[in-house]
Amino acid sequence: MSDYSIWVCEYSYVKNYHKSGVLYGAHNQGFVKLPYCYVVIKGRDHIAMVDVGYNDKDYGKVLGDRFGVENWRSPTTVLAEIGVKPEEVDTCFITHAHFDHFGNVEDFPNAKFYIQEREIAKWVWAMSLPDRLRWMMVAVDPGDIVRGADLARQKRLVTVNGAVSDVLPGIDLHAADDSHTWGSMWVTVRNDGQAQSQDTWVLAGDLVYVFDNIHGPGAAVDEKEVYTPVGLAVGSQTNLVLATEAMMKQVGYDSHRVIPVHEERLRDTFPSRITKDGLRITEICLADGESSKVSA
Repeated sequence: MSDYSIWVCEYSYVKNYHKSGVLYGAHNQGFVKLPYCYVVIKGRDHIAMVDVGYNDKDYGKVLGDRFGVENWRSPTTVLAEIGVKPEEVDTCFITHAHFDHFGNVEDFPNAKFYIQEREIAKWVWAMSLPDRLRWMMVAVDPGDIVRGADLARQKRLVTVNGAVSDVLPGIDLHAADDSHTWGSMWVTVRNDGQAQSQDTWVLAGDLVYVFDNIHGPGAAVDEKEVYTPVGLAVGSQTNLVLATEAMMKQVGYDSHRVIPVHEERLRDTFPSRITKDGLRITEICLADGESSKVSA
């Protein structure tokens, strides 16, 4: 029996993102389309999100324009495609505090948010540094960090320190310190609730951008994986590779079960459809009794 349905919901995209940000060392390999997505997990009387996107206003819009983001749509519009309202979301797992993942908390008024304590604390530290060190803030909206602190004031922010099992039934959090960011994390869904689940999915956040981070660029499907880390890291590429190994181990080295939300080719790997707004809904799995949101 499957406890949870999982959908990857595209809310905007960058048509031409330099591949060096996606794959370490890919300086002369051109550009790729980079979908901006969040994940919805529905089941066991919960509706949870992995990341919340950004709001296309104020400094969030400045960053979106700077990165070349197009076709932004609100959570109300995007989630309606799977029959969910933002007000129904009760839990949000923030994999890291970059603007496109942590920039829209206000659209989820009834949710409790989970983030690694190290993640939010180190961004406060980075905000305090002289401007000559601002490279570290390249993808962070300081307003998002302030809004995170206000969530704490409202008792709606839970800061976790490392791994947490069963934060919701069958859902675990795992830390990847000093990797893509100071305190990135991934989310593991054990979809039958068992400790040694055979139906496990890893939602990788930005620890893995694309399939090539796992298989290596240009690798054939039947070749052994050679991990190639994400290009952007305020920590180290070594820690990104080690996090990839830990995620792969959790799914018995079945790379199909590690979901990189920035991967355009998810549409060719899982059932998907394009909405009237030109954005993609990808259906990773369905809970028992849940109807497909991508089939006619």
